[in-house]
Amino acid sequence: MKYLGSLYLVWRQSNDMDRHVVGEIKKSNGEFCFRYLIDQKKADEIGFTSYVAFSDLTKTYTKNVLDTFGHRLINPIREDIQKYYDYWEIDKRYTSDKYYMLAHTQGLLAIDNFELLADYTPLNGVSFISEICDISRYNVSPELLTEGDMLRWEYDPKNEHDNKAVKVFKNDVFLGYVKIVHSRAFYKKGGQDLQIKIKDIDKNGRLNRVFIRIYK
Repeated sequence: MKYLGSLYLVWRQSNDMDRHVVGEIKKSNGEFCFRYLIDQKKADEIGFTSYVAFSDLTKTYTKNVLDTFGHRLINPIREDIQKYYDYWEIDKRYTSDKYYMLAHTQGLLAIDNFELLADYTPLNGVSFISEICDISRYNVSPELLTEGDMLRWEYDPKNEHDNKAVKVFKNDVFLGYVKIVHSRAFYKKGGQDLQIKIKDIDKNGRLNRVFIRIYK
């Protein structure tokens, strides 16, 4: 799929900590390979320990990469699988494509702090689910946002953590940032035309998580 680039393994120490891009999955010579993007010194600095199945930070892995990360996908025989597909807006033609599925569901699991985030190219018709990061840090009123709201965004290339950062706003109220890696699409050719709409809101007296649809 032309709009899907590499998949990046992203990790954070806890839910209220910054995300770090620690590895990359990409196709090379007809097969998928995985390599880490940090060395041991950096890993020690941020408190990172390797993904269990890929323990050597210096090695490029070429065997069973998608099968291994594919364990992060929900079992397709579950009774509620259609609800899962609908939420992540999965094209049924590609439900057996592990790379596509990992990209579009972010490989999210409740049991660890890893995600798989795709580097999207903003071609016409592209659409994917992301999340507003750091929203809990800015004391945004939970009454401000509604599912279906259109949001505006701004480039933030001088951000000290990510030079491809993108700020998200409801009118003039700053909400947070587009997820790391996903934000790169806005900086590519055609990225200026991307739009953001609220997909889903998790709130309980306060905003916990806000998922967004990014599309063109």
